[in-house]
Amino acid sequence: MIDNFAICIEHVSKSFKIYHDKSVTLKEKMLRLRSSNFTNFNAVNDVSLSINKGETVGLIGHNGCGKSTLLKLITKILYPDKGILKVNGRISSLIELGAGFHPDFTGRENIYTNASIFGLSRKEIDSKIDDIIEFSELGDFIENPVRTYSSGMYMRLAFSVAINVDPEILLIDEILSVGDANFQKKCFDKIESFKQNGATILIVAHDLGTIENICDRVVWMDKGRIVTQGEPDRVVDLYTQHMNMKFVEQRQKDFNKEKQPIDIKNNNGNASSSAQNIDAPPLNSEEPQQGEDIRWGSKEVEIIEARIINSKGGSTNVIQAGEQVTLEIDYKVNNEQSEYIFGVGIYTSDKNLIYGNNTEIGRIKLSSIDSQGCVRFVIRECNLLSGKYKLNVAVVDGRHRALDFIKYYMDFSVVSNDKAIGIFSIDHYWEIK
Repeated sequence: MIDNFAICIEHVSKSFKIYHDKSVTLKEKMLRLRSSNFTNFNAVNDVSLSINKGETVGLIGHNGCGKSTLLKLITKILYPDKGILKVNGRISSLIELGAGFHPDFTGRENIYTNASIFGLSRKEIDSKIDDIIEFSELGDFIENPVRTYSSGMYMRLAFSVAINVDPEILLIDEILSVGDANFQKKCFDKIESFKQNGATILIVAHDLGTIENICDRVVWMDKGRIVTQGEPDRVVDLYTQHMNMKFVEQRQKDFNKEKQPIDIKNNNGNASSSAQNIDAPPLNSEEPQQGEDIRWGSKEVEIIEARIINSKGGSTNVIQAGEQVTLEIDYKVNNEQSEYIFGVGIYTSDKNLIYGNNTEIGRIKLSSIDSQGCVRFVIRECNLLSGKYKLNVAVVDGRHRALDFIKYYMDFSVVSNDKAIGIFSIDHYWEIK
C-alpha cells in the first residue's frame, strides 16, 4: 500500500530530445524551423524505487546520470513519459530555490509568495514568518527588494522559506553550500531535526562524506538507471572505486593523446652538461636554487628517457593505488665506468622527498652494463594515497659522482580508494578489546 511509503516510483522513464541543429537566424527562431534530426536522451530509464516514511536516502552519481531529473519528477516540475510515481505527504523541495520570487517585491513579500507555493495558508505563514526571517539572518534587508540582494542573500532567503515549512518530505539537490560556514551548520542542524522528527529526506549531493553521515540508504545512479543501492558505506565505496577507475582511464587517454618527449632542460632552458660531485646517493641531492640546473652530471652515462609503466604494461602519468608500477630508465654509456648506481626519488608536489632508492641500497653491484639498456624499479603494490607527485631519476658512479641526475623529471598522479589522510596507505586493522 502507498500508505507505507513516502515515495513510490515504478518503472519511471523520462527522455529529452537533443536536436543536432539549432536555430540560427531570427526567422528560424520565430518560425521554429529545424530539422527532425535529433537524439533521444534517456535521463531516467525504467527506474523503480520505494522510500519509506522517515527514511533518509541519498542519490549519488556523476553529472548527467539522472539524479536531479528524478527529483524534478517527484516534485512534478517534470512529468514522466512512462511509469507510475506516487507521493504520500507534503513536499518541500530545495531544488529550484527562489522559484516564484519577484525581484521588485521585498524579502518579506516574497516569503508569503514562496511559502504559498509550498502549500501554506496565510495563517500558517503568519505564524512562521518571524522564524523564517531570523533563520535567513537578513535583518533589516528583509524590507528591501530582492533585486538588491547579493546571490548569497537571495539563496539564504529561499533556503529559509523552503526549510521552515515543516515538510513531511524534504527533497534536497546540491544546495548544502548556501551561505557561510555558520549558516551551513545551522542548515544541517535543521535537516537533522527533520530527520529526528520522522520526516522523509531525499538528498542529492557530491559530498560523499555528508551522504554517508546523514543517510540511511544510498542509491547509485548511472545513465538514468539504478546501479545499486544499500548501506551508505558499501555503496559510497563502490561508487568511489568506479569514479577513481574512470578518472584513471580518462587521464590515461589524455596522456596517450598528448604524450610528447619530455624536455629535460635546466631552468634557463638549455640542456645541461655540467659535471657536479655529490656526496649522497642519487636520491637525496639538495634542492636546486633559482637559476640552478635541474639536470647535471658528466654525461659519461646518459639517461635517454624515463617512464612509468602501469599494471597493464602501458606508459602513464596516473597510477591506480594498489597495483604494480614499474619505473623504467633508458640509458646510454658514453664512457665506461668501474661501477654504475641507478636511483629514483619520489617527491610530493611541493618538492618534499618521500621515498628514494637505488641499486646500491638494493645490494646490486653494477660493474659492467650494456652500452645501451633499461633499468627497471618495480613497485609490487603502490601504496601512495591520492595526490600529485614528482619523479627524480639519476645515475652516479661508485664514488657517487653524478653521471646524469635529473630533478623532477616528470609529474604523476595517484588515485587511491583509501580515505586516510597523508601520503602512504598502511595495511592495518582496528581492534577493540
